[in-house]
Amino acid sequence: MKKTILTLITVLSLTIFSGQIHAQTVKTLNKQEFIEKIMDYQKNTDKWVFKGDKPVIIDFYAKWCGPCKQVAPIMEELAKEYGTQIIIYKVDTDKEKELARDFGIQSIPTMLFIPVVGSPQVSKGALPKESLKKLIDEFLLQKNK
Repeated sequence: MKKTILTLITVLSLTIFSGQIHAQTVKTLNKQEFIEKIMDYQKNTDKWVFKGDKPVIIDFYAKWCGPCKQVAPIMEELAKEYGTQIIIYKVDTDKEKELARDFGIQSIPTMLFIPVVGSPQVSKGALPKESLKKLIDEFLLQKNK
């Protein structure tokens, strides 16, 4: 009986631990982290040079923004659904005014979809989950091609 319980606990622990490895959450990004993880846009002013090895979505938002509040839980769901295939960051435009200005963010939410190879694509406004999934699958992960 003890052996069965021990085996069950081990299996449950591994299942939970394994799920935590693959479950991603949306991470906050500031200007310095952007330069370190995404692109040093101050150094590379004439062309896009992505530093990452996975596709990225950057959600430019503000805490007071109604549409941003609608998109936030969807982004968390997508981070969990896609696991380690993509990375999703959020940038608070009130805290990171310089970064938002440097990227010409004039309305929020604005999302920057960054493939591993090629130029990023910008999307403005609160998109429904289905539209976001389509952009992830077709543009970032290049499925159905």
